[in-house]
Amino acid sequence: MDVIATRQEKVIYRDGDNIVKVFSEKFPKSDILNEALNQARVEETGLPIPALKAVSLIDGKWAITMEYVEGKTLEQIMEEDPDNIDRYMNEFVDLQLKVQSKKAPLLNKLKDKMNRKISSLGGQLDATIRYELHTRLDSMPKHNKLCHGDFNPSNIIIDKFGDPHILDWSHATQGNASADAARTYLLFALKDKTTADRYLDVFCRKSDTAKQYVQQWLPIVAASQLVKKRSGEEDFLKGWVDVIDYQ
Repeated sequence: MDVIATRQEKVIYRDGDNIVKVFSEKFPKSDILNEALNQARVEETGLPIPALKAVSLIDGKWAITMEYVEGKTLEQIMEEDPDNIDRYMNEFVDLQLKVQSKKAPLLNKLKDKMNRKISSLGGQLDATIRYELHTRLDSMPKHNKLCHGDFNPSNIIIDKFGDPHILDWSHATQGNASADAARTYLLFALKDKTTADRYLDVFCRKSDTAKQYVQQWLPIVAASQLVKKRSGEEDFLKGWVDVIDYQ
């Protein structure tokens, strides 16, 4: 097997027509099994995603094996061809809306997951801010659309025929599509706010969603992302949490 990527607590290999994701001993077994289960449940919706092949132990470490998809990420393509960014952004949003048109009723609920994350932020956000975040989250409409949880161009492979394949369903839930859009906006904004604003304009136009509605999710989504404690992200995310209107 050849190493193609190394991530925190996991190494990703190519093994012929398969990808093998091998997790460290520290990675919770329940999270690994949940990721595989998410993949299987989303695969049943008919969306273009790599097929799950196996969950196994390799040298005492848990591993997930799935279909290998040859191609470039949409992120690479956008960087190589910036003159056509508007076309790629439209195709990107069309694919996200296709995801959100699906239902996967056995997935975890997005609002439950976010409430748990906000509750765990005692060391990063004070009780007043956590209370306001819980209150805002509880007031948001409950939906049951399929939400990817990390939908960005690096998680989309375009194959030699020009067809997209969506990767990484470890964060998938069922919930409000605008929460998922807010997450995508923040992922773009971490790198370039102009691109993030372009994305939000396209998403809101194509989904007929008020921009203000997506923006109401931004403090909640930013707070839930703080749980990951990624280097360089904390100040940026706290800046979005601070835009809460306390009135």
